[in-house]
Amino acid sequence: MPFDVKMAISALRQFNALIEEKKEFLTDLDAAIGDADHGINMNRGMKRVIEKLNSKEYADFSALYLDVAMTVMSVVGGSAGPLYGTFFMKLGQKLSESEEVSVGELAGAMQEGLNGVMSLGKSAVGDKTMVDTLAPAIKAFRDNADGPEEDAWNAFANAAEQGMKDTIPMLARRGRSSYQGERSIGHQDPGATSAFYLISCLRGAFTER
Repeated sequence: MPFDVKMAISALRQFNALIEEKKEFLTDLDAAIGDADHGINMNRGMKRVIEKLNSKEYADFSALYLDVAMTVMSVVGGSAGPLYGTFFMKLGQKLSESEEVSVGELAGAMQEGLNGVMSLGKSAVGDKTMVDTLAPAIKAFRDNADGPEEDAWNAFANAAEQGMKDTIPMLARRGRSSYQGERSIGHQDPGATSAFYLISCLRGAFTER
């Protein structure tokens, strides 16, 4: 079954609910190695996104993800706003005015989003950022795109979870966390965690279709 705009909106609604549920946990993660505001910022931003979605109808991915990107960029503080905004902006640009896409097309668009995040944040796998969740997840998604859809979505979410956990022993090399030096080791990265939540919700939208 193709991934369509209704599923994309469902994923965003699930993401908002999960961020609301996990905002204190995300903030606690960020308190250990950052500014202690990731959960608060993401919660505020996603609430505003849902307000926007409730006020409009969307016929294609371009319009949907443009609104998400601009809202996140304007509301979410710290580095998360520009990074998530860039991800959604690139996603919308790649998917363009399509109403539905295949797993392979969605995975390719997500790769464009990841490329934008890496370019903006000057980050790579191993730097202890959201990239450590996104990169292996998107690779797994692309690698499994030609097989059964359920397998692709499961590989996507499983790789994201492992990528998130893999940040725990890492030394932070980008962002506010990098100021902590070796004290950043042993803590799960908050951005990698919220990125895992996003991917989980994308998979959730597929499974509830």
